[in-house]
Amino acid sequence: MEAYKKIAKILRSDQDNIFLIEKKMGALTGRNNIMTKLIEENESVIRERLDILGLGRNIGAKEVYDALISKIEADNDKLFKKLDMPSALVSADWQRVLDVVKKVSDNPKGLFLKKEKAIELLKSQPPMEILRVLNYNSIEDLLAKEDVFEIFSALRFVEGNKWLNEVFFKQYESLKPEDFEEREITVLALPERWAKIAESFIKHKYHNISHLKELGVIFVIPLSLEVSGEILRNFGLLLHYFNEIKFYSDLFKKIVKNNDKFANDIISLLRGDIINSPLTSFSPDKTQWLVIQQYLAKDDENDWRLFQPHINPEALHWEKAERMLVKTGEILDGFSADLAFWEDLNWVGDYFMTESGINVLVSFNLIDTAMSLVKEKELIKYLYHHQEALWNKIFMEYFSEGEMEEFMKQNILKGWFEI
Repeated sequence: MEAYKKIAKILRSDQDNIFLIEKKMGALTGRNNIMTKLIEENESVIRERLDILGLGRNIGAKEVYDALISKIEADNDKLFKKLDMPSALVSADWQRVLDVVKKVSDNPKGLFLKKEKAIELLKSQPPMEILRVLNYNSIEDLLAKEDVFEIFSALRFVEGNKWLNEVFFKQYESLKPEDFEEREITVLALPERWAKIAESFIKHKYHNISHLKELGVIFVIPLSLEVSGEILRNFGLLLHYFNEIKFYSDLFKKIVKNNDKFANDIISLLRGDIINSPLTSFSPDKTQWLVIQQYLAKDDENDWRLFQPHINPEALHWEKAERMLVKTGEILDGFSADLAFWEDLNWVGDYFMTESGINVLVSFNLIDTAMSLVKEKELIKYLYHHQEALWNKIFMEYFSEGEMEEFMKQNILKGWFEI
């Protein structure tokens, strides 16, 4: 099978899309036969990792999947012990983990909403459900005794989307550049009292960790999903959020120069807006790339945008997070080589035979494999992190990672670019 055809099959994209990318991007950059190089590198990496796992190349999909799961569980156990066996139910233990993550991330600073502005927003539209569950009579009493970052975090899983979107977040339409300041990212383990309140939120999200881009806050709810590999997956997710918040803070710094559009642009970025209709007008000698700041396949694996050439900031954040996992092994002493197994694997995957004789695509991507553990379904369902990473990898064969990130930042609000 020609290389571009195999890549098209993995990405479920039209073969002509991949062929034209290679033809046009090659003419632009002078870099040729990229798809063949990618397939050869993919095969080489798979063979190397299977050797590490003690497996041969000609094995079945279940054996590959089981070996990857076992590797996650082994690395999870080592990380768990190096972190002094934290309990997922104890806030203080989570704060200790968060402090390690912050150290690995080098305490990045960013441009975030001022604390005074956050307080003003809460006073203007008091979160009545939070007042009720915490037994306060007024927003003034609440703010006098509670941490504003904790309250802002709790908004997401207490007040409900309808009130948040139609009432509270409507206030963002009046945000101005002067409402923001530069400070470090805040990591916050919520007190145990929030665990029961948050249960329905956790069921939907499949993790107990989230973040607030505009405030520069990463927060953890002290709950356990009681799933194998949980600490490794959560640690990786925390690293991912550090990268994501830094990325969006860089965007805030770009748009702060345009006071007239500032609020609209902030809201667009926080919503994760993407292009809604196919491109109709373009130059025949150029390629058109979408910038998709979501994992669309989570909601609709047949979304038309998934099959078009695109780059995805989310996949880039995970790429950086998995490099940082190796650094974690160095900081915690002694197992960076174990965690290095997962480095540069985001885009890697291939077809393996099932026990019933069907060829299925198996992702070697850490988060795809970890999510298979969380939701306990068939491995074929968890491919979208791998596929999005492969789109990024294709683009980075013609431009550097830094250049790709700049293309993302320059074009994320428009949703596409031509090159």
